[in-house]
Amino acid sequence: MVWRTPPFRVDPRIDPRVTVFALGPWGGVHRSTILEIKERGRRDAVPAIGAVLGSAIRFLAARGELPDPSFLTLSPAPTRRRMARLRGGDPVTSVCRATGFTVVPLVHLRASTADSVGLDAAARRANLAGAVRLNSPDPRGLRSPESVVLVDDVVTTGATVSATVECLAAAGIKVMGVVALTAA
Repeated sequence: MVWRTPPFRVDPRIDPRVTVFALGPWGGVHRSTILEIKERGRRDAVPAIGAVLGSAIRFLAARGELPDPSFLTLSPAPTRRRMARLRGGDPVTSVCRATGFTVVPLVHLRASTADSVGLDAAARRANLAGAVRLNSPDPRGLRSPESVVLVDDVVTTGATVSATVECLAAAGIKVMGVVALTAA
C-alpha cells in the first residue's frame, strides 16, 4: 500500500516558519484517496488514513521531529464552514479524529475566501491575507498552547499553513509542525 511510506520533509514556496511533512506526493493513490474522501463523501477510507496519520505522527515524535504525542493536539487546517457543511463535515477533521489524538479545530476560513485552486503562490497568499480566523478567542481542549500540530490535506504553495501559523501565533498558540496528507 502506497500510504505506508514514511513521512518526508516538504519545503513549500511560502515559508510557514515551521517544519512541514507530507505522507506522500499529490498523485496516484494519494490524490484519488483525498478526492474520494473530500469530494465524493467516501468515509470508509477515513479510519485507514487516520491510522496512517497517527503512525506518522508517532514516527516523527520518535525521531524528535515533533513533541511527545501524549501532549500533542492536532488542529485541522482551516476550511470554509459552508464547504464543511456541504461535505457533511470537514474531511481533515474526520481523519484527525481517527488518529486517536486530541483534536481541536482552532481555525476556519472567512466565508468570502475564494477557492485557491488554480492560483499561483502570490495569489494564494493574497487570497488568504486576513482570511484565517480563530474559531474561539479561548480555545478549549488544548493540552498546551505550545503543542499544536497542524494537519492539512494537500500542501501546495504553503500559503494556507503560513497564514494559519500566523493567525495562531497572534493568539499565543505555537504550531510545532505541519503534517499534510499529500504535497503537490
